[in-house]
Amino acid sequence: MTRIVYVNGEYLPETEAKVSIFDRGFLMADGVYEVTSVLDGKLVDFEGHAVRLERSLSELDMASPVTKDELLAIHRELVAKNGIEEGMVYLQITRGAPGDRDFVFPDPAVTPSTIVLFTQNKPGLADSPAAKTGMKVISVDDIRWGRRDIKTVQLLYPSMGKMMAKKAGCDDAWMVEDGFVTEGTSNNAYIVKGNTIITRQLSNDILHGITRAAVLRFAKEAQMQVEERLFTIDEAKEADEAFVTSATTFVMPVVEIDGAAIGTGKPGSVAARLREIYLEESRKAAI
Repeated sequence: MTRIVYVNGEYLPETEAKVSIFDRGFLMADGVYEVTSVLDGKLVDFEGHAVRLERSLSELDMASPVTKDELLAIHRELVAKNGIEEGMVYLQITRGAPGDRDFVFPDPAVTPSTIVLFTQNKPGLADSPAAKTGMKVISVDDIRWGRRDIKTVQLLYPSMGKMMAKKAGCDDAWMVEDGFVTEGTSNNAYIVKGNTIITRQLSNDILHGITRAAVLRFAKEAQMQVEERLFTIDEAKEADEAFVTSATTFVMPVVEIDGAAIGTGKPGSVAARLREIYLEESRKAAI
């Protein structure tokens, strides 16, 4: 089946979808994005993703071409048209195509934003084998720009981090700045020591993860201790457990950092329980 995508108000076969070569997302990485997971044919945490999208657009003084209600309708239509039971919907909004290349922002009254959405079918997303075995990560220097809280399409360095991890025979990289872990290449990072879950506090230094917010809320409701503070790679190596969260991995255990086993070297009970709670509650609340 040919995938149906959404481009600037039209539902099209992916083979017919086009964006201008002058689009600022292509030329300047001048755009933002969101990824919403789909479980049982329904959208997970859509409200959180929509609110964060609005914030990202506002921080970049970029106009949204659709309302939140319209965005929800587009998501649902794409899920239905493509028969997605488990997978994701990718959304990207850029500052548009002014007709030529220029560092100066185009007038939004003259140049409309570009909006693109497409689905990715991922059967078995919730039952990923990696959740049973855990991930191995390496540490890399965090040399990204200073506004990581804005979910922009500037993903070259995170991609390089993924490739550095792959070259080292690992699954991902945790980025380190001034001696402290910021986040993973596409996820928020956590360690567990005793009964306490530790993760970096929110700031411009990390993405304000939608899954992060939900998982921390569920953890507190389950009477788990949560401490939002800086931690180092050395502290992570001495932790009892480690894990990451994101919209597409949910809660994923980390069992090795820079070649050192975390805890027993196997997924721990805290990460397993949080994953179970998150999937259960997300399925209930999905729309």
